[in-house]
Amino acid sequence: MHSVIEYFIKLKLKYITLYGFSTENWKRPEEEIAGLLHLLEKILDKETIELHNKGVRLRHLGRLNELPPGLQQTINRALELTKNNTGMTLSFAFNYGGRTEILDAVRHIIAEGIPPQSIDEALFNSYLYTAGLPEVDLVIRTAGELRLSNFLMWQAAYSEYYFTKALWPDFN
Repeated sequence: MHSVIEYFIKLKLKYITLYGFSTENWKRPEEEIAGLLHLLEKILDKETIELHNKGVRLRHLGRLNELPPGLQQTINRALELTKNNTGMTLSFAFNYGGRTEILDAVRHIIAEGIPPQSIDEALFNSYLYTAGLPEVDLVIRTAGELRLSNFLMWQAAYSEYYFTKALWPDFN
């Protein structure tokens, strides 16, 4: 991951999003879930300072409140440290699902009593986890999978797609 992010920084990309853990991943074996949660915490502990020093702003996409408290704290520290950075915005989708995101947006709109006739794409976008981010230009799907896996379904409606057989750790 580190080399890919470095490459994107050199290309002066302003926005990238990495998908690390789906809302559907909670159905996996507990050992696997614990490993993925630990991996994110380890990566954030290791990489946040360096990313901050390079001007990268971190964003989390997904349901943060459903993650273990220690991981929530680690994520919040990383977000707080990098919130004023103006270089690349690196969003990490963790406990994220495209359908869940759409349902959460609809629920918030309803809870705020917004009348249906007032809802347009701009308003709907403002209720998504990605509010304030531009639409996705390119989706890179690794591991030879030819599906979206519930990733940025609304935001990637007009994206280009690149599918590769390389596994994510080997992608460069």
